[in-house]
Amino acid sequence: MNKKKKEPRVKSVMTPFPHSVWIKAPILVARAQMVEHNIRHLPVTESHKLCGIVTDRDLKLLLGPEVGAPNSSGLSSQLTVEDAYVEDCYVVDLETPLALVLEEMAKRHIGATLVTARGKLAGIFTATDACRVFAAHLQ
Repeated sequence: MNKKKKEPRVKSVMTPFPHSVWIKAPILVARAQMVEHNIRHLPVTESHKLCGIVTDRDLKLLLGPEVGAPNSSGLSSQLTVEDAYVEDCYVVDLETPLALVLEEMAKRHIGATLVTARGKLAGIFTATDACRVFAAHLQ
């Protein structure tokens, strides 16, 4: 008798309850959150609604690699998350098969997927999470 293994869902491997940032927050607030929590991706929200994502790469492309450094340009203090975030990001439901998420992330060359439950932010699945899951699979 051959039992078919149940296909894993993204909810089983995502990082739940991710940190997020308000779309109107100063860009340096987003950068400070990333540094404080040692993360590279932040979901962007407005009035509890998911708007998109901002990454450390987005910030560095906009402001240069020394963003937030003491001698960096005053421009960074005038910009908000809205100036740097990506609105059209990859968003999936909790029940989406993990294989589909991984395939789409590879196809799009992206490092993170936002995960929702009934339209509300529930988690984030990143390339780091994928590496962790794959390492566990290989052991």
